[in-house]
Amino acid sequence: MDVKDVLQAVDSEVFGIWYLIGAALVFFMQAGFAMVETGFTRAKNAGNIIMKNLMDFCIGTVVFILLGFGLLLGEDALGGFLGLPTLGIFTDYAGFDWPNFVFNLVFCATTATIVSGAMAERTKFLSYCIYSAVISGVIYPIEAHWIWGGGWLAQLGFHDFAGSCAIHMVGGISALIGAAMEGARIGKFRRDKDGKVTKVMAIPGHNLTIGALGCFILWFGWYGFNGAAATSGGQLASIFVATTIAPAIATVTCMIFTWLKYGKPDVSMCLNASLAGLVGITAGCDVMDAAGSAIVGIVSGLLVVFGVWLLDHVLHVDDPVGAVAVHMMNGIWGTFAVGLFATSSVPGNEINGLFYGGGMGQLGLQCLAILTVGAWTAVTISLTFLVIKKTIGLRASAEEEIIGLDLTEHGLASSYADFAPAADTMLKMTRDADRHRVDRTEVRHALGADGDKIASPVSPAPAPAAPAHAGTAKLTKLSIVCRQGKLEELQANLAAVGIDGITVTQVLGYGTQLGHTAYYRGVKQELPSLHPKVKVEAVITKVPVETALEAARKSLYTGKFGDGKIFIYDVEDVVKVRTGERGYDALQASPETPEA
Repeated sequence: MDVKDVLQAVDSEVFGIWYLIGAALVFFMQAGFAMVETGFTRAKNAGNIIMKNLMDFCIGTVVFILLGFGLLLGEDALGGFLGLPTLGIFTDYAGFDWPNFVFNLVFCATTATIVSGAMAERTKFLSYCIYSAVISGVIYPIEAHWIWGGGWLAQLGFHDFAGSCAIHMVGGISALIGAAMEGARIGKFRRDKDGKVTKVMAIPGHNLTIGALGCFILWFGWYGFNGAAATSGGQLASIFVATTIAPAIATVTCMIFTWLKYGKPDVSMCLNASLAGLVGITAGCDVMDAAGSAIVGIVSGLLVVFGVWLLDHVLHVDDPVGAVAVHMMNGIWGTFAVGLFATSSVPGNEINGLFYGGGMGQLGLQCLAILTVGAWTAVTISLTFLVIKKTIGLRASAEEEIIGLDLTEHGLASSYADFAPAADTMLKMTRDADRHRVDRTEVRHALGADGDKIASPVSPAPAPAAPAHAGTAKLTKLSIVCRQGKLEELQANLAAVGIDGITVTQVLGYGTQLGHTAYYRGVKQELPSLHPKVKVEAVITKVPVETALEAARKSLYTGKFGDGKIFIYDVEDVVKVRTGERGYDALQASPETPEA
């Protein structure tokens, strides 16, 4: 064996290992899809969504072993329509094609998980498992055989390097049909008495941070998604360049467009735009140069906004995560763009698109694949959904949807047990906690007449002596709703005038001043956003009410909307559970055993 043969062997081994590393990166994208879908939907369905994304891969593995792998990469049959099913993984393990099995399995799972997002928050879990199995076992493997398994499209010269058509368009079409047949989430569309949609309502996701994490995970995994099948260092580097340029430019384009259209750059739409750019470049990542990648990105960044608007305002199809706009529309666009921007100047490529002197031939093949693969997907997934709908039912009941699928489908009270909304937190002020303590003789901040905060020595009013009949003393409750950032200052100033015991509750709400106009994914939010606040409650008897009010107001005042409200109530009585003391006495700490 000469040096050239050795180098070729080493090269083959290196890229064989990279092929499997790329497959692992694609598998990690399941986490990204799970995070995007969870973040863009409501907390009451988070567990259900995580479970669906887990079962996408697990169910997909089972059916891919039994049926899907053979249909995709088995011996060609019926004129390139499908491969012959095989159980070679069991009958001839030593000679089995392990790398291609793993690689195509993780791609298969990606196709199924796209559908999950568009149908989120109202689909029966059992129904989801069934149609996910059908996608992984039949729909995807057959059309992927046409493209990658030596089928009729591959024989004609159709090009889809990493799956804009085979994966994303197929997943997106399935998502559109499923979401349309299932119907919108309760509250998404407001209708008149004739059923005509009169208004589109925004249903914001519960955790945009998790959604952003998912987006970054997907972008990271996409370097394996697009680059795993590279066969040379130059080709791999060029693929990485294209996979970086297209999503970055798509995101910038979307940011500028939403900024101009809505007055603010839309965060969730820009996250979708990053994914749209990735989908758009997937088919041609190995045949496009920087200019072609940039144009793909620009169109993707605009197309995703148009797609979300089209579904909401024209088709009235509820897609919580933008799966149709991202995957179907940009899958079609990316497949089509190969016929326009492919260039032989890219390492390892001999295809030229229309704008690079290649004529209409390649563009025609790309259009043929879009039509035929799209038709196959639409027919087969529609039949699947219809059978499920007529038998076990596709959609959860209205009651289950309102309660949340975490509880009704999985018996899970909350996916965030330690972070339940508006959870009460008891906060006892203690004199020895230096970070909260302000001594009564210290200099305190007060508000001047002009509203500016100035430092001035203000001594608190002396606490009155306990009344002769303490048990009949007047009890007053203060309920203060204020900004979270003011809590520490409020605690300190209340302590300074002698109010040591308070209860703090995390709350959500808004006042009569409704604040700024808000948009979510291009939809104006009719109801003001619920803003996080804290509610501080204290029952006082020794401290004069006016003294407490002055301390609270000086702590909270900024002169802007949202400073808060102070509510004053009479309290009929109070009982200390441990001792049975009532009224005034119940509010006093026992000197020998300070309350915790």
